[in-house]
Amino acid sequence: MFRQIPVLLAAISLSTGVTLPEQGPVPISRPGQEKAPADQPDERQKVPDASKPDSQVEVEEPVQIQTEDPAQFAACLADLRSLGVIFEQSDRIDDGNGCGIDLPVTVTSLGSGVSLKPKALLRCATALKLAEWTAQAVVPSLKVARPKETLAAINQASGYVCRNRNGAKDGKISEHARGNAVDVAGFTFRSGKTFSIEPRMEDSTMDGAFQRAITAAACLHFTTVLDPGSDAAHETHLHLDILQRKGGYRYCW
Repeated sequence: MFRQIPVLLAAISLSTGVTLPEQGPVPISRPGQEKAPADQPDERQKVPDASKPDSQVEVEEPVQIQTEDPAQFAACLADLRSLGVIFEQSDRIDDGNGCGIDLPVTVTSLGSGVSLKPKALLRCATALKLAEWTAQAVVPSLKVARPKETLAAINQASGYVCRNRNGAKDGKISEHARGNAVDVAGFTFRSGKTFSIEPRMEDSTMDGAFQRAITAAACLHFTTVLDPGSDAAHETHLHLDILQRKGGYRYCW
């Protein structure tokens, strides 16, 4: 209604010749509208019901350790043995807050004379993927990249450890804390020479090609592959894990 007043006054001025003041009337505010209404709280935010005692307030369920299926675990152990993996079954680990492994294995060798140094505590499924990647990708790629070398050991930087992602103080726990991940820092050859994982995205040598080849192949075996090009936290190793995502989605960078 107020927007129509200037138009009406202009019409009156033209028809009567009356000179109008430059400033029109100011609308009178309604009672109770002197101040803008306060922001409403986000309805999606859950606020504890103050009327309930502490014992009745909902508490988040603690994260549970993933339980192994007995049949699948037995099949996994059989696959490890068929690949020549040297391992020992270990006692159940429960470090609280979801950290732990239901049926862990301690791996010392990945088969075909390739040691895992130092030995690693993992889920069987993780150990199996690491052994398959080693046999099907690392060893064949090394024969092309360095024909005179033979793989003696995979040097790992982290197997099972109870911590959050990237060592943060809070947030989600790492897949390392579930036994689902292993960090590969490099390789040792029979000659005694070593190969370290480092930024090689623009390395045009055969070493650069070797690292990029085994990194790409790792995505066929693991659901998460992070390399030195991913971020600063992974400049010295390959992070490999078997986190299951909807639709079989894989995250490889």
